Amino acid sequence: QVPLVESGGGSVHSGGSLRLSCAASGYSGASKCLGWFRQTADNEREGVVVLDNFGRSTYADFVKGRFTISQGRAEKTWYLQMDNLKPEDTAMYYCSFLPAASRYACNLYTVRFGYLGQGTQVTVSS
Repeated sequence: QVPLVESGGGSVHSGGSLRLSCAASGYSGASKCLGWFRQTADNEREGVVVLDNFGRSTYADFVKGRFTISQGRAEKTWYLQMDNLKPEDTAMYYCSFLPAASRYACNLYTVRFGYLGQGTQVTVSS
């Protein structure tokens, strides 16, 4: 198990910004993939963004140009900067960590199979 500590989220108006943080505390091994996915109120799961161990990021089309993933100075910490939020971005957001030994590739679908944070609610009102 890889415990993830997730923070951020909240409620904003359309056009607002939020920043999510995630840390894989206490894990000493290498990572294959860092990312975020979200689960909407109707239980639809959507990969939002992934960052592989080569520094390549892949964004879902619905967040391109608005969301940015980055790594922190502290080891195994990463962030999701969400700008120009829209009501359709309302969801529970989960950070995800795939260890280097994971059998899964790093993509917007497999991000849901990583070790997950506890989730944080993002609510965007119009």
